[in-house]
Amino acid sequence: MLVCMPLAPPAHLSLTRVRAQFTGGRDYLAACTTGLPTRGTQHAITAELAASAAGRPDPASASASVEHSRAHFARLVGTTPDRIAIGSQASVFAGLVATALPDGAEVLCAEGDFSSIVLPFVHAGRGIRVREVPLDDLATAITPATALVSFSIVQSATGEVVDAAAIAAAARRAGALTLCDATQAIGWMPVAAPAFDAVICHAYKWLCAPRGVAFAALSERIAARMRPVFAGWYSGENPWASCYGAEIDQATCARRFDVSPAWQAFVGAEPALEMFADADADALFAHSTSLAAAFRARLGIPEPSRASAIVTWADPEGGDLARLSDAGITASGRAGRARVAFHVFNDESDVDRAARALCK
Repeated sequence: MLVCMPLAPPAHLSLTRVRAQFTGGRDYLAACTTGLPTRGTQHAITAELAASAAGRPDPASASASVEHSRAHFARLVGTTPDRIAIGSQASVFAGLVATALPDGAEVLCAEGDFSSIVLPFVHAGRGIRVREVPLDDLATAITPATALVSFSIVQSATGEVVDAAAIAAAARRAGALTLCDATQAIGWMPVAAPAFDAVICHAYKWLCAPRGVAFAALSERIAARMRPVFAGWYSGENPWASCYGAEIDQATCARRFDVSPAWQAFVGAEPALEMFADADADALFAHSTSLAAAFRARLGIPEPSRASAIVTWADPEGGDLARLSDAGITASGRAGRARVAFHVFNDESDVDRAARALCK
């Protein structure tokens, strides 16, 4: 039987020790696209593959990695493991959240937000309606008719950080639920799950886990309304006894919303998640946002109202992105904008090389 128990938090890891866990990172400014594996992740996956190739796969150990990962993520977002569901994609969790809504409900979204937290509501059926408004209007657009506000706390296309406190406060006054996608935040920006009804995160970006490891932190209020429509053997109270038939005891905590885990992905994710959960979150935030601010200053890009580790600017023809690529710098482009991201494995030399590539 799997037990939702927290792990004791150790003392914070220094920024130096976190940085030492990465073998790469020079000229890599794309953590907002996909993170880089840590030394611990490389070792864990290599060891698991070697054992499996030798005829010694260990599903029990892999399941232990899932539960440790759940506990590490709970520490990251300031809640307990019994409030965490595991899965593989953010969109699956958004679809689960849709089951908490009544027929004909209104879902409020920001224009241009990431489709994984919009389309599950567009296609939910039952008369559920999606209303999109400009990002800055999210809080003021909430009305008593709004059942759910779905938003990314850091916007994928622009790197903008929303006023999450204002959105949460307005939603509480209106009696609306909140769904916060923190995929572009957790790992460089502290996010407190208790401030929202649901926080979802795919961990392959800023948390540097393998793709296929995602989490949902669920309040009791929203979990009580959701239905485990993706229930499988792993959502049982005792997964190893939930493999057959319809008479299965579902887990009483958030594990009843679990999707069967990709074992190797979680084996690789566990050391990365432990590292980020142990790290000084304020130091990670200061490091990443100060590098981003230095880059903006070099290029004359105005500072945003809320600090972000992601910098974007108009690049409709892709010329700036090509200049970065020609200089050996890995960046990305989204929605007609060039996009760079500064993470713990970056330093001032990355700022300098990127700025010089663009200022030739």
